[in-house]
Amino acid sequence: MNACKPLFAALGLALLGACTAPPAVQQPEAASGLTAKPGWRFPRQAVAAANPLATEAGAQILRAGGSAVDAAIAVQMVLTLVEPQSSGIGGGAFLLHHDGRQLQAFDGRETAPMAVDEKLFLSAQGEPLPFPVAVNSGRSVGVPGAVMMLALAHRQHGKLPWARLFDPAIRLAEQGFAISPRLHTLLATDTALKTDPVASAYFYREDGRPHPAGHLLRNPELAQVLRNIAAFGPMALHQGPVARAIVNKVRQHPTLPGTLSLDDLKNYQPREREALCFDHTAAQRALRICGFPPPSSGALAIGQILGLLARTPQATAPLSDGLPPVDWLHSHTEASRLAFADRAQYVADPDFVAPPTGHWGSLLDARYLDERARLITPARMPQASAGVPGGLHSGWARMPDQPEHGTSHISIVDGFGNALAMTTTIESAFGSRLMVTTDPTRPGGFLLNNELTDFSFTPRDAQGRPIANRVEPGKRPRSSMSPTLVLDKATGEVLMSTGSPGGAFIIHYTAKVLHGVLQWGLSPQAAVDLPNFGTLGGPLVLEQERFPASTVSNLQQRGHTVQQGELTSGAQALVRGRGVWLGGADPRREGIVAGD
Repeated sequence: MNACKPLFAALGLALLGACTAPPAVQQPEAASGLTAKPGWRFPRQAVAAANPLATEAGAQILRAGGSAVDAAIAVQMVLTLVEPQSSGIGGGAFLLHHDGRQLQAFDGRETAPMAVDEKLFLSAQGEPLPFPVAVNSGRSVGVPGAVMMLALAHRQHGKLPWARLFDPAIRLAEQGFAISPRLHTLLATDTALKTDPVASAYFYREDGRPHPAGHLLRNPELAQVLRNIAAFGPMALHQGPVARAIVNKVRQHPTLPGTLSLDDLKNYQPREREALCFDHTAAQRALRICGFPPPSSGALAIGQILGLLARTPQATAPLSDGLPPVDWLHSHTEASRLAFADRAQYVADPDFVAPPTGHWGSLLDARYLDERARLITPARMPQASAGVPGGLHSGWARMPDQPEHGTSHISIVDGFGNALAMTTTIESAFGSRLMVTTDPTRPGGFLLNNELTDFSFTPRDAQGRPIANRVEPGKRPRSSMSPTLVLDKATGEVLMSTGSPGGAFIIHYTAKVLHGVLQWGLSPQAAVDLPNFGTLGGPLVLEQERFPASTVSNLQQRGHTVQQGELTSGAQALVRGRGVWLGGADPRREGIVAGD
């Protein structure tokens, strides 16, 4: 019997075969089944996050008179405890915030230690390290930035005292929380986490098996760390005993130690950047879609994909039997291939790499998109190469393909007129698999990121040309995180907040939700429920069990190599309806929406 049938049936989805087939592409996090979500509506304020305990913590803060930023801080601290595979205080985040007047982009992306060089992920023979070897090492750990960034946003937009926001996570860490089925599944499928003695003692039983779902897991070490951050601010993480424990963990890795230093932690600074916005028309309404600028590639790629689609005959194509039609899928795939070609050529940390023609908007310029859209024909283009915005050829080499991993997304609107979208990460599932503790006698701790593996392992091409996203001291690795706010162009009112985890497929998951709501007129839940699809430049991957055989055959006839696999998005979406906020959470993960 196909065990996934009841869940697919609950979502009204069609089945084509067994749901246990291996994934076609390496996914940031393993699948853990489907849970149908009802969709939500709230008249005043709402929180959408990846775990019910984290969502409820954020909703409690809103009910206590907190702002959207206050709620996001509470959510992040709880996620560190209950969703340790995806994000936490040992990682970084991008936060997009609108207060009813001003749009801000807060950059808490990790940075490379100052002692690294571009050969960080090359072997002694000059070859790129195997990806899993690099991930599970001290070399992969970047300077965490999420807590510093949240403190910066709180100074500007917080309403409740900083310390108050840590209460829900501290209480859960002390009293314990029930391990969720998804966390248990990921612990059972991960083999590297057991190699860290602190993580092994915390997550696993003496026989090496993970604690079962429902097991009450306490983390007194994390509770103490959070109490210190609550009392003394983010420097309690970046200086003192916790900072020393982080540095020691990285530098004492048994096989591939890193160079992270106390000065790296002490000197970290979040950035406030200008959000990247582009015009979009839907249902004869002029909109502004706003996302995060580089070092994220998300908003640029989404802007290009939607902009190129708008220039094809498929711009207004309706759903076909509740599914994206095949002609639309073809055009979306070709647009994606063009966007990912530009991404591989141009996008990196703007403090190190200048954008084409001096501004990132050149990649979204109408004439440039007109030119690129002409490459989309009824058949798959043989080669999707980077374009030449402004007619100026780049001196950068194209970054080779390599995996990207996972994240968590939070969308919040409050009763004061603030809205935010925040995507937060430790990169791979369970990050670098390095768990930090200041007291080995006290169970638990927090995991460190492996964010530096988002840099290109290969720093230069065969001709010696540098790759824009190569490793450099103090640099922020390129990201695909795509926290997104949609505004009414005429009034500036926030109409939507969305985003998703999922490595490089974040771009496709977020674009799908945007198109589903804005062009297909779906509720946020229905848009999130739509089947996933996408390409990173190579094969077109369709979410298994979700598309008819005729769609696959038609795409193959156009020249596409089609694979099917589990595409485990974790999208959240809040959409302004008539006097209410509508919420949607991904059935592929365990998130919910709560509010008032």
